[in-house]
Amino acid sequence: MSDTDLDAEKYEKHRQAGAILAQVRDEAAERTEVGTGYLEISEWAENRIRELGEERGVPAEPAFPVNVSVDHEAAHGAAAPGDDRTIGEEMVKLDIGVQVDGWLADTAVTVDFTGNTELVEAAEQALEAALDAVGPGVHTGEIGAEIEDVIDGYGYNPVVNLTGHGLGHWDQHTAPNIPNRAVESGVELEVGDVVAVEPFATDGGGKVTEGQQEEIYALEKEASVRNRQARQALEQIVEEFRTLPFARRWLDTSRAEMALRRLQQQGVVHGYPVLQEDKGRLVSQREHTLIVTEDGCEVTTR
Repeated sequence: MSDTDLDAEKYEKHRQAGAILAQVRDEAAERTEVGTGYLEISEWAENRIRELGEERGVPAEPAFPVNVSVDHEAAHGAAAPGDDRTIGEEMVKLDIGVQVDGWLADTAVTVDFTGNTELVEAAEQALEAALDAVGPGVHTGEIGAEIEDVIDGYGYNPVVNLTGHGLGHWDQHTAPNIPNRAVESGVELEVGDVVAVEPFATDGGGKVTEGQQEEIYALEKEASVRNRQARQALEQIVEEFRTLPFARRWLDTSRAEMALRRLQQQGVVHGYPVLQEDKGRLVSQREHTLIVTEDGCEVTTR
């Protein structure tokens, strides 16, 4: 198979992932209500990805655990095994990913039950402005400037220490980073780049910090592991998830929490703590995946 054929196949799988993901995101948002369980909506969306893949003859799988982040949480909120938490009158971010043979799509939507519609709109309109700006030769800092300008116009702050990102093969975060504010550093986009643009808007100060909760992990390196449960967990991680993020609740081994702790101590896996603004503040998010084209971009997750 030629390089051209391989490229065509790669982009087709990005598109397949994006089409499935767009439907799952919209359906998940419609199903999210006050009283919906974190675990319920997460498992529904992850299973729906596989179901739509089977219907379309595409080997679709979640690219990472469904993120359910509420209110001041910006990212990496996720359901724990047996999680009994339910959604209240909160600002809910659903961040969902699909992979087809390791080629990815990533999207997010805010479902709001707080009445802060303008904060939600700020992230949505910032994303639209960013997409309008995308094209070959466009500097990533220019895209960040567009995002910042829109969010500032609503009277809110962009979250400056979170960025959009490239999507690689079995790699959820690659170059280039797409900032959510104007910066001088960065690169120019090129035809064929696959990136996720994800503005975050907040009524807080605009910087997130790591919280205590951690339910999402990813492989850092393979290593010899003596403990049986940790070894079983590592075998599953390498075989099923490779280098993509996974949830503790996805592990089949007994005592998964202990197994993960041992793997972290050895530097075999790393965790993704919940990223959050100050308590009492709110964060909204909107995200699409796109392919940079000669005349702009093709959004795969519309």
